[in-house]
Amino acid sequence: MIRYQVTSRNPAGHYFDVSLSIARPDPAGQVLRLPNWIPGSYMIRDFARNLLDLQASCNGAAVTIAQLDKSNWRAEPCDGALRVDYRVYARDLSVRAAHLDLTHGYYNGTSLFLEVAGQGEAPCEVAIEKPGHEVCRDWRVATSLAAVDTGEDGYGLYRALDYDDLVDHPVEMGTFTRISFEACGVPHDVILTGRFRCDEARLADDLARICEQHIRTFGEPAPMDYYQFQVLVVGDGYGGLEHRASTSLVASRDSLPQPGETEVSEDYREFLGLCSHEYFHTWNVKRIKPAVYNPYDLQQEVYTELLWAFEGITSYYDDLGLVRAGLIDGDSYLELLARTMTRVERGIGRTRQSAAESSFNTWTKFYKQDENAANAIVSYYAKGALIAACIDLRLRAVTDNRASLDDVMRELWRRYQQDGRGVGEDEIQRLISELAGNDMGAELDAWIRGRDDLPLPRLLADLGIEVARRPATGVQDKGGKPVDGELPRVDIGAVYKDDNGGLLLQRVVEEGAAQAAGLAAGDSIVALDGIRLNAGQLEKRLLRAAPGDRWRVHAFRRDELFEVELELQPAAESTFVLTLGDDPGAACRAWLGIE
Repeated sequence: MIRYQVTSRNPAGHYFDVSLSIARPDPAGQVLRLPNWIPGSYMIRDFARNLLDLQASCNGAAVTIAQLDKSNWRAEPCDGALRVDYRVYARDLSVRAAHLDLTHGYYNGTSLFLEVAGQGEAPCEVAIEKPGHEVCRDWRVATSLAAVDTGEDGYGLYRALDYDDLVDHPVEMGTFTRISFEACGVPHDVILTGRFRCDEARLADDLARICEQHIRTFGEPAPMDYYQFQVLVVGDGYGGLEHRASTSLVASRDSLPQPGETEVSEDYREFLGLCSHEYFHTWNVKRIKPAVYNPYDLQQEVYTELLWAFEGITSYYDDLGLVRAGLIDGDSYLELLARTMTRVERGIGRTRQSAAESSFNTWTKFYKQDENAANAIVSYYAKGALIAACIDLRLRAVTDNRASLDDVMRELWRRYQQDGRGVGEDEIQRLISELAGNDMGAELDAWIRGRDDLPLPRLLADLGIEVARRPATGVQDKGGKPVDGELPRVDIGAVYKDDNGGLLLQRVVEEGAAQAAGLAAGDSIVALDGIRLNAGQLEKRLLRAAPGDRWRVHAFRRDELFEVELELQPAAESTFVLTLGDDPGAACRAWLGIE
């Protein structure tokens, strides 16, 4: 048994204090290591940079411990149990690392727990102790770790099957709100940390419907006997990270259902979609996973082309799960799908990178985006979701609705339950062809590894869904909705926002009007034709302009003022609108799960 102890003598300083006890250390000198990345967030994060004051002892005597590289250490051989003490600085207010102050504490095990090399499969115990500060006296603990001996406040002893299990159950501590419900007989908790107003009964009911929808997609029983949604409520934030029996979420307080409201607001719909996404991951990536992740190597990058499936298919089912659960209608779902189509269409990067390439290069490109990202890469989340939609609709069409992507996921789940192995790089494609009853390999390759546009508009039209395209009304136009008023005939080829009396260019479209004029991301436009403007005024001018019109632009780059001439280009029809119609056919209703 590997034993850990977590407390904090100085939470105001953002320090967790960790002790590690190893009953049988390696007689040649025990190597200890901290992960460099966390599953579900594919970027090297170097968590070891926050580890301080590392000391080792045996039988009360100090043991020399030497650093081998950025995240590995070796303790000198010792005769007896080895104890290691250290501190972790925790001030990353995200779902990926650790955060501690006098308002709450949170950590992922990948940020706190040194792994005992060679003993990663050994069972682990962790004693979680209340931080030593008066402000923390009313704090409680929330985690999906298996409790062994804990008090009513949750502090006490927990157990994990092995190191991978230990680091896959984040811990929240503080004065949170707990909301409980059941889904298919499995107890679930929502842990809300922060200041908020919320219709708690409605939230519990809506999440129960989402969870039951996903459980029944894969088939009962659920793969866990308890599940926890950990939600950090902030003024403005959005994000999530999946775990095997829980998820960590960051959400805006405006995205929670408000007391007295009955409609699903756009903000609440986005929050439900986030919860749906992370819950679907309970099967897709936490259990069904690429073979190269089985087991995880958390010391270095691990490459796969399959994130188009594990994130993309999940991104497809997150919103589809909402309409199938009866929380939104078909029109609302098609609006969300049209927004995803719009997001992919607006990026030139879709012509330069396939979904498979995006997955493989996630470590250096997708998770390290800059102002040129839309011109250089495509999102395996967004394009992967569209590929998933193509697969689903194509399977339904060629089998007369006898097979669908649901069947693909259920078969992957059955195979995982049978042998627990990971998924090979081409296995999903072979399975789709098997269910289709004919070889779809070339077609799937074109979608997954090609850079051409997907046939989704045609597949949707075959279901009787009207597919329309139009120019964007402005930078805030996400697509999905028809516009009754006038549409601009031109655009400046840039994404911008109001900033300190100017118009900050956040990114420019390659070969668009702004780039052709010599403007670049980071420039601040202060005047057009000698008149100061903001985003709203610019969009009014665009409505009156025609292709070929020339504007005199004054802008700042750094602290230097310059002038260029900008020639307006025709507005791209890159914004999608999907319309269900008054009487959708049986195939469309079967796809959406509506009556």
